Parts: sequence; C-alpha cells; structure tokens
Amino acid sequence: MTSRPARATISDVARAAGTGKTSVSRYLNGELDILSPALKERIAQAIAALDYRPSQMARSLKRGRTRLIGLIIADITNAYSVEIMCGIEAACRDYGFTLLMCNTNNELALEQYYIQLLSSYQVEGIIVNAVGMREEELGRLQQSRLPMTLIDRKIADFDCDVIGLDNHEASEKVTRHLADNGYTALLFISEPIGSVNTRRERLETFRQTIAACPDVEGENAEIALHQTSELSLCLKDFLHRHRHQRCAIISANGPLTLQVVKELQAQAVVTGTDAGLVGFDEMNWSSLVGSGITTLKQPTHQIGYRALQSVIHRIKHPDAEKTEQFFSGELVVRGSSQPL
Repeated sequence: MTSRPARATISDVARAAGTGKTSVSRYLNGELDILSPALKERIAQAIAALDYRPSQMARSLKRGRTRLIGLIIADITNAYSVEIMCGIEAACRDYGFTLLMCNTNNELALEQYYIQLLSSYQVEGIIVNAVGMREEELGRLQQSRLPMTLIDRKIADFDCDVIGLDNHEASEKVTRHLADNGYTALLFISEPIGSVNTRRERLETFRQTIAACPDVEGENAEIALHQTSELSLCLKDFLHRHRHQRCAIISANGPLTLQVVKELQAQAVVTGTDAGLVGFDEMNWSSLVGSGITTLKQPTHQIGYRALQSVIHRIKHPDAEKTEQFFSGELVVRGSSQPL
C-alpha cells in the first residue's frame, strides 16, 4: 500500500526558498513590500513546487479570528430554512466567512450538542433560525455571550438582534385579499402557537383584520403537522358549517400548506372553486397544484443575507444597541384565491 506524501510545511517552503520562516510568513500575510523581488520569486516558486497550502484555521487562530459563523436550524427539511441558508452562504462568501451549519431536527439533545460544538470551534458569531427551538436552549446560547442574530423570532427578555418578516403586515395583506375577493368565512390554521411570536403575530393580525370586516367571519385552529386526522376533521367541519358561504383557508407556513392541500384533495375539494386557499411561504410546487396556490412570499434570501451582516456588525460593535429589522412579503396571487 502506497503511503500518502506528508503535507508540506512552512519550514519546507523556507528551506526550498533558502530563507527563514518569518519571510515566508510575511509573504503569506501579504507583507510583500518588505521582501526583495528575488526573495518573493523564490518563495512563490517553492510554494508552487511543494504544493504548499497553509492551514487557514491555524492562521486564523494565531490572529485571534476564525472567520467561522455558526448557523443553527431547527428543521433543514423546511424549504424556508434552506432558502434562508442560501442567503447566509452568499453573504459569507462576500464577506470572507465560512459557515458551519447545524440541523437540530427539533431534537433537544441535538440542540445542546450543537451549541457546545460551535463553542468548541470558536465561531465568531451565531445565526439561529429559531422558530422551532426551545427557549431554554436559546437562553443557553445567550449565556455564551457570542454575537448572535435570531431569524424570525423574538423572545421576551432576550436581548438579541432579530431579522425576519413583517408578520403583521403580511397577515393583514393575506386576510384583506381574501375578504376583498368575496370570501366571507375564513379559517386560519397554524401549528401550536405556544410562545412562538411569528405564529402569534400572524393570528392576532388575522383577528384584528377580521374585526374590521363586518361581513366576514373568522376562526382559527392550532394543529401540529403530524396530526393529519385532526386536520382532516377540522377542514371538513369548517367547510360543512359554512357550506352556504364562500370559504377560504389561510395556512401559516409552507409545510402546513402542503398538508392542507393533501387533505382538501382527499375530500375532493377544488381550491379556488369549492374553497379558497392562501399559504404563507412560496413553495416550489405552489404553481403546480390545480390553478395554482396563492402564497405570501418571503424575501428569504434577503433575510438570510441581512442576518449575516447583522452578526458581523455585532462582532465589530459588541456594545451597540440591539436592532430589529423586518421585511415586507409579496402576495403572489394564483387561482386558489380567485374573486367571485
């Protein structure tokens, strides 16, 4: 069995170039003005001949900077989370950082493990897509005193920068769209709200908007994604009780919208004809179901990109005032919410 050749070291480069390690280090760090042209040429030739690649981690640690950003995601199977991550990755490339992504899969043990892991890697900051995370774990993150930004979640007494969607504006936009298109009975379905502010804000604004529409009735239900039988009964009951009205359903996130579509199809309910449907989050299949599903599209790439910028600002200015920034969503109208 052929053994792999040893990786070249900075000492090897120095010997090949006929100089010392200090001169090679200066060359690698860009301090070229203090090296003679002949020496620079010898070092460059030695690096090429030895295929020398310096350890970026070692160099970063020596300078006290790892250029690592941690990302904790509660559920990587959620398309919203994937698109957020793409925005963060793009910003990392532009700003010279490397992203370490950790998917907790909504499991407490994994949340604890990844928090410890990111600390051991000496990440400079953390971004948390925190909708599915438990508050005790977020509290542990806060105690680490690492620069941190939360995406799409605010927590009482949690002093942290927050980036996300303007949920009040988005929910009002969705609800008024259905009311203006002649729907008089609306059902808002979300996963259990608990202490998740995004779900609470969307529901509260739905109720407030309904109260300002005298000819529209509104109700809501909280159903977990895995409770398919409960969802089926909820939809059947709502449509039956309001069978003499024009009914519509608002789904509070993409995965839940998919479950609603499946249940409506199982009950032979045609969206846009038998019942209206609008879902938060644009999904890659939204235009493929029937005449298309109307969605509230979030600027996910922009949110992710801005989250990385927020963390960098916190790294540079640890004592700056905490900030919150919320972006507008876009209503993408398709056949599922067509007017009378």
